[in-house]
Amino acid sequence: MKQVYLKPGKEKRVYHGHPWIFLSDIDHADNSVEAGDTVSVCSKQGKFIARAVYNPASQIALRVLSLEDEPIDEAFIRRRVRRAIDYRRKFADLHSCRLIHAEADGLPAVIADSFGPVISLQCLSLGMSRYQQMIVSALADELSPMGIYERNDVPIRRLEGMEQSTGVLYGEVPDRVEILENDVRFYVDVRQGQKTGYFLDQKENRAAIAPFVSSAEVLDCFTHTGSFALHAAHYGAKEVIGVDISEFACRTAAENAALNGFQNLRFKAANAFDLLSEESQAGRRYDVIILDPPAFAKSKAKVESASKGYKEINLRAMKMLKDGGYLITCSCSQHMLPAMFRDIVLQAAIDARVSLMQVEFRSQGRDHPVLPAAPETQYLKCGIYRVGR
Repeated sequence: MKQVYLKPGKEKRVYHGHPWIFLSDIDHADNSVEAGDTVSVCSKQGKFIARAVYNPASQIALRVLSLEDEPIDEAFIRRRVRRAIDYRRKFADLHSCRLIHAEADGLPAVIADSFGPVISLQCLSLGMSRYQQMIVSALADELSPMGIYERNDVPIRRLEGMEQSTGVLYGEVPDRVEILENDVRFYVDVRQGQKTGYFLDQKENRAAIAPFVSSAEVLDCFTHTGSFALHAAHYGAKEVIGVDISEFACRTAAENAALNGFQNLRFKAANAFDLLSEESQAGRRYDVIILDPPAFAKSKAKVESASKGYKEINLRAMKMLKDGGYLITCSCSQHMLPAMFRDIVLQAAIDARVSLMQVEFRSQGRDHPVLPAAPETQYLKCGIYRVGR
């Protein structure tokens, strides 16, 4: 096995459970090591630390696969895939869940999402791409899907020295499939939808809004294909308005509403920031406002500007809530840590001159597990607050 050696003291991060080793932590590598190789990670003195995939073109140069001195072969990959699926069998609908959640499931940079009869797969590491077909075979044997589709059309692959690609990897994949989430039906465009086709990480959070939207007037900002809006309608909202800047997303959301036979919601193509400002100035009030924007902070350098954006939309939403209304506010920015996001919401409340009662502060669903040793894996924040005047 080819070897990569760490600088003195850098092995502690691995022993403490973090699955990433940065390029700056590496002392040197064997001359025979190439980008994409699976290697033994060793201390400066040559003591074995871990097995990992290696790519010096990435700042995350080593992604840990195992702390055991064991072969990384097809049997290993199959064990990891089976372990990930067996975990989800305990609580999830395997036709509507994340099956493999990258580092948390011991398959770094690998994402597999199940949408009805098909699986959408991403492999975002050069080293793990060498195991992609093994992962496909293991998923097919475990779950017998209609098809598995490759969604490797992600810019981050360029940082790994890989091309972007999409296509059928196994079986047949229709242009659109139907899933059932919390008894709500959705169309999913596996081939062209955002990310892997649909955002499964909010599934449990969407179910959590049920007590607060019953008989309520609800505004869902950044609705995308209507996931929160449709749940609000399903849970008995009086009226739901979903807003998204994309007309295509709004049309898809309307199709999803028709699929469920909902009559109590409508969708509007608009900039959520502008709409919140206009309706706030017009004195419009709602019982519940949901904010589920895309990631404002794509990197650590963007956190400061992202904080301003999060504060602005939360402040505007708070001003539009009735006394005793509920704000359901989210952030999927990995670099926006939970404590930071809670503080932004608090500062928005101070500026809006309202009082907040935190009802719940949630994270991503259990099918997107978190590694305590890697705070980056807890990327999703979802706060439910009651707003008083």
